[in-house]
Amino acid sequence: MNSGPSVDSAHPPLVAVGLAVYNNERYVAQSIEALLNQTFRDFVLIISDNASTDQTGEICQRYAKKDQRIRYSRNAVNIGMNGNFNRVFGLSRSKYFKWATGDDLSGPEMLADAVAVLEADPTIALCYPRTVTIDGEGKEQGKYDDNLHLMQDDPAVRFLAVIENTGLVNHHLGLLRSEAIHRTQLFGKYVGADTGFIAEMSLYGKFFQVQKQQFYRRFHTESSSWNRGDQEQEARRFHAANVRRVPFGTWLSHQRFWAAVLRSPLSLRQKATVCARLSKRVYWASGGLFDDLRRDLPPLLGFGRPKSAPPK
Repeated sequence: MNSGPSVDSAHPPLVAVGLAVYNNERYVAQSIEALLNQTFRDFVLIISDNASTDQTGEICQRYAKKDQRIRYSRNAVNIGMNGNFNRVFGLSRSKYFKWATGDDLSGPEMLADAVAVLEADPTIALCYPRTVTIDGEGKEQGKYDDNLHLMQDDPAVRFLAVIENTGLVNHHLGLLRSEAIHRTQLFGKYVGADTGFIAEMSLYGKFFQVQKQQFYRRFHTESSSWNRGDQEQEARRFHAANVRRVPFGTWLSHQRFWAAVLRSPLSLRQKATVCARLSKRVYWASGGLFDDLRRDLPPLLGFGRPKSAPPK
């Protein structure tokens, strides 16, 4: 189902905002309002509803009927959070793109400030503001330093800075150059794929941090980052329908870094330098890698599965 203007026109807006939602009925109206109230106006808001089972879809469609900048689309089935992020970008055609979620908020000048930065310097691939964490009631919990103002010319230096300094991953919710996004493999299906995506983005452009605090990240009991150790919640928030968990997650996260470097335009010397550091990270993560093997390899080989019932 779609509402609002097509984003496939010959002259799309300068910015596309992709709002990926799933069962966000409590907060999605606030998130939409924050986006519609941006001082920068030349954007389309593309909403991809990941088969929500609450009132999220109805709320989004009401806004789409009132504001011609909004296009609403609904997935027939839940394709997973990262799959929905990839899909909503695929629906865009603008020079710049911003992902948004159904519970976080953006300050009113976020787009205006980021567009000015990206328009002034074509070597910048990503521009993001400083972060404030808020709770389920919208009360400020603290300020968070994302620590990735990466204006170095060397992409290998930027890449290593991302994988060694990233804590909370807020950067992909800034404003990104669509051309650079297209050069990446987007988001993998495993938990934590946002770090792999941001690392790959750093190979194709610089990161600029606006010093204003204009991203409000909400932590609440149903948020995707509330408890990464809760497999039931991971299954509900991250994965596609009928997928409980993605096996070999630690291996997949490391593989993404290697693949990004090897397919990048880095020189052989730069690739060798980065791969040496990646090798150390594999060694340091050996415990988690072996845990993946112990947990996920036996089912893959057919061990530990319930025996089928004898024929009657």
